[in-house]
Amino acid sequence: MVGYPESLTDPSYRGQILVLTYPLIGNYGVPSQTELDPLLKDLPAYFESNQIHVAGLIVGQASAEFSHHLAESSLGDWLKREGVPAIYGVDTRAITKRIREEGVMLGKILFPTSVVGTNDFIAPAGDEAAQLLPTYQNVAWVDPNATNLVADVSCKEPKLYKPDEATALKRADGRTVRVVAVDIGMKYNQIRCFVKRGVELLVVPWDYDFLKEADSMDGLFLSNGPGDPTTITVTIERVKQALALQKFPIFGICLGHQVFALASGAQTEKLKYGNRGQNIPCTDMLTSRCYITSQNHGYAVKADTLPATIKELFVNANDGTNEGIYHTDLPYFSVQFHPESNPGPRDTEILFDIFISTIKRCLETGKVAGPVEFPGAEAAQARRQQREQWEKELANDADKSGRIVKGRRIRKVLVLGSGGLSIGQAGEFDYSGSQAIKALKEEGIYTILINPNIATIQTSKGLADKCYFLPVTPDCVRKVIKHERPDGIYCTFGGQTALSIGVSLRDEFEDLGVQVLGTSIETVMVTEDRELFASAMAEIGEKCAKSAAAISIEEAIAAANDIGYPLIVRAAYALGGLGSGFASNEEELVALCRKAFAASPQVLVERSMKGWKEVDQTLSDEDYQMLRTTAVNVIRHLGVVGECNIQYALNPHSREYCIIEVNARLSRSSALASKATGYPLAFVAAKLGLEIPLNEIRNS
Repeated sequence: MVGYPESLTDPSYRGQILVLTYPLIGNYGVPSQTELDPLLKDLPAYFESNQIHVAGLIVGQASAEFSHHLAESSLGDWLKREGVPAIYGVDTRAITKRIREEGVMLGKILFPTSVVGTNDFIAPAGDEAAQLLPTYQNVAWVDPNATNLVADVSCKEPKLYKPDEATALKRADGRTVRVVAVDIGMKYNQIRCFVKRGVELLVVPWDYDFLKEADSMDGLFLSNGPGDPTTITVTIERVKQALALQKFPIFGICLGHQVFALASGAQTEKLKYGNRGQNIPCTDMLTSRCYITSQNHGYAVKADTLPATIKELFVNANDGTNEGIYHTDLPYFSVQFHPESNPGPRDTEILFDIFISTIKRCLETGKVAGPVEFPGAEAAQARRQQREQWEKELANDADKSGRIVKGRRIRKVLVLGSGGLSIGQAGEFDYSGSQAIKALKEEGIYTILINPNIATIQTSKGLADKCYFLPVTPDCVRKVIKHERPDGIYCTFGGQTALSIGVSLRDEFEDLGVQVLGTSIETVMVTEDRELFASAMAEIGEKCAKSAAAISIEEAIAAANDIGYPLIVRAAYALGGLGSGFASNEEELVALCRKAFAASPQVLVERSMKGWKEVDQTLSDEDYQMLRTTAVNVIRHLGVVGECNIQYALNPHSREYCIIEVNARLSRSSALASKATGYPLAFVAAKLGLEIPLNEIRNS
């Protein structure tokens, strides 16, 4: 979806024809190729190298028009300037399926001679392309793996990148901490990740004798790169010597990960079609946490060949291949994925911090000893032990039904359903409730549903164990709880109405003996109360529009005079945005407030974001990942469990953004997103509410 400028300039793609499966490419154009990175001085600001490395590009749909404040040209014009062939109008998903079935294969892009003319190439006898496409300009087959791709993309001489003196990380002797980076196809963002953390980075060619720098270096970094790792024997041999020296910590990424493994005595293998994309899940073997990663590799480390002192650190949650290793006694580790992202999620960029912390530890102690310390490993072990104890207790019980959630046995759960036909409930939430019921029944939990709407799937025979055709109101919910005595309740699958029921009964649930599953009511209240929400965002330095909560028209007018017109008025605890709207003067404000206060006890008066982007059609990778990272930080801070949605306004002329709101529940778009992607959001959310780890939930 995003990241084509970064992907096309990634040296790891050297010599390959890149097929992008997202149907629309080029919609945010291409940024300046001449603007320099303010941190790295003489490197381009928006790319991962100084040229396009792919041999060709294939997309389903190319956008000739583009819209982004940084764009200076179209994707097509950029490819023409670089002399890279590309075609669109191709069924890229069909190509993907073919590669998945047959494996990676050689390919070439041919154009009609009526368009590009003829050339001097003479096809050998039996050339299939010449027979099938006689009116197309033919070219020779090229196997990129038959050449030394690393030599093609590596720098030609050493170069030192220095951090700003104000942020430089200093040793005890006053010298800036220095890491030597072996460039075997290095992306520029890896350089940025070190320099912005105050590290001095000496980038050297792939065949450079970096061991002569051993006395002046504090760490060794092995970059990403293209091709078969076994071909760069010079680099592997030098890394092997570096491991034996035990003089500095070592960190590798992608091809660097494979080089570290080979130098340690392990083996690598060529995968059928590799792992390439921005959303590949990897499980941390120390914490069991699953990370979404960016990847681009056709080879992998064979885990069963690792020596005794090297253990798996990450494993691919899709195909089970190795994604990371660490030394049990020395500060050496590496990962197969790209923690520097660009493109892709920034979730694992913390690995650079871990590496630098390891360097600092070794400098402070004067010893290069002990494994790399990964935060959260001990706490994760304690959680695992507690969970194992609960599962053991469950296994020893004659009645093995249900699950243990927060130390309490959950056998019976009440689900607040989609409700009648009105704003904030009804049919658009039917899919979510149905999926939640399926998830609960799969875990052997007796399920009760409250839903008066018989024209729904979730009220069908065979789904819920018992269905009450009653209005979703506090009184009815209270009566059902007293009669059925459920162990848990879900308030997040029935829209705004069900959520409001949870808020209304929050002080009664404990006395009624029912536990709220998933997102807590306290979190719901923070997201629903505009003032509390703005305060919570300020706690983590996130940006909301300047705003003020008001409980009267007079307070709203005073807030408006302080903020300035135009404004947007939002009603708290409102169904479907009821009572919200724009006001350009006091008269319009008063009219809106009267409508809002008829539906809600509180309104939020905030700066208008009209004209800012509220869709992601023209976001670059940096825009998208900025907002994604913000979403992750916000949701973790609020304590949301399961599904939710977050809405932004993004200034179309900069990267300034504001958080508009968070809905701590299933949204009406959940069904659409689930069916479009094949990923049942509500089903997964219900399982998460039972404290089943995300990487253990299977999508059937």
